[in-house]
Amino acid sequence: MATASGMILTALISIGEKQIGETLSTAEETHYLSKLNSMLESWSIDRLMCYQIVQESLALTASTGSYTIGSGGAFNTTRPTKIVDPCFIRDSSNYDSPLEIINAEAYGRIVSKTVDGTYPSYLFYNTAFVSSLGTIFLYPEPAASLTLFINSWRQLAQFSAIGDTMVLPPGYQLAIESNFAIHAAPGLTNVSPELLSVAKESKAAIKRLNAPDPIMKLDAGVVRGRRASILTGP
Repeated sequence: MATASGMILTALISIGEKQIGETLSTAEETHYLSKLNSMLESWSIDRLMCYQIVQESLALTASTGSYTIGSGGAFNTTRPTKIVDPCFIRDSSNYDSPLEIINAEAYGRIVSKTVDGTYPSYLFYNTAFVSSLGTIFLYPEPAASLTLFINSWRQLAQFSAIGDTMVLPPGYQLAIESNFAIHAAPGLTNVSPELLSVAKESKAAIKRLNAPDPIMKLDAGVVRGRRASILTGP
C-alpha cells in the first residue's frame, strides 16, 4: 500500500528537493497534499487513466424520470465523471432492456419529457456540478418495479490526510510518483530527461492496459445476408 507522504517524498527526492531520510514540514504536508490531490483529480477525467468501470444499480420510482447522483443524492454513490454503455433497465422478472445514452441536444429535442412508459429507452446524464451532484434523466418515465443499472468511470480516490494509504493497481504508484515530481517541480527546479522519460512511459503503460478492446463487425450492407467472418470477410 502507498501512503500520500511516501509518494510525495519519493517525488521530491527525485527532483532533488529532499534527501533520503528527510521528512515533510507541516506547511509542506498541506501544500503538497493539495497538489497531489489536484493531479489525481485531473486524471479522473481521462478515460485511459481510470482503472475501473463500475456497475451500480438504483431502484426506480414509478413516473419519476430524473434522479440526482452523487454523495447524498437519490443515487447515493460517488458522482460519476461519465456514464458509459452498457446501461439497462431490469424488471421484476430479471429481464433486461437496453438503454441508449443520449446527449443534451438529443434530450432537449424531446417535446414531452414527462411521458410515462413501461420501460425507459433513453438516458441522459447531466454532469452539471450542482451541490456536488449530477442528474440522470430517463425517457419515457419508468413504470413500477424497475431497476436502473449504469456503468461509469470510477474516479481515482484522493487522500484526506498525509498519512492515508491507498491500494493501487500495478503500475500506478510509479506513474503517480514520477508524474507528481514533474507536477511539483515548476518554480523549484528543472526536471531531468530521465525523470521525464519515466513519467511519460509509466503513464503510457497504464493507458495501454486500460484501453478498451475493440469489437469489430462488418456493416450489414457489405455482408448482404451472406455468412461472413471478421478475419476473412464475406
